[in-house]
Amino acid sequence: QVQLVESGGGLVQAGGSTRLSCVASGRFLSIENMGWYRQAPGKQRELVAVITSGGSTAYSESGKGRFTISRDSMQNTVYLQMNSLKAEDTGVYYCNADARVYGQALGSTRNYWGQGTQVTVTS
Repeated sequence: QVQLVESGGGLVQAGGSTRLSCVASGRFLSIENMGWYRQAPGKQRELVAVITSGGSTAYSESGKGRFTISRDSMQNTVYLQMNSLKAEDTGVYYCNADARVYGQALGSTRNYWGQGTQVTVTS
């Protein structure tokens, strides 16, 4: 099993910055892709950014140029630095990870979600 625990977020003024963190713990062989998703009120959960185990990154159009995803693989931690925040960035941010776990077929992964952390951008 893998547990993902997010931290950071809270109330942020428009134009401000905040950093989210997510730590993976539990019993697993490795953490592969890690990412951040956002669910705004009344909307579906959407991808914000993803980072592979090799450090390759991808961003949603809304986050490009403003958000930076990074990871510390030794600490099984992923970060999301969010700058120039806008009201539309408000939502619950969820950490997501693919993990190779014991008992799984070689090369396969399981997907896990964190509980989410609220980010509210105020004008």
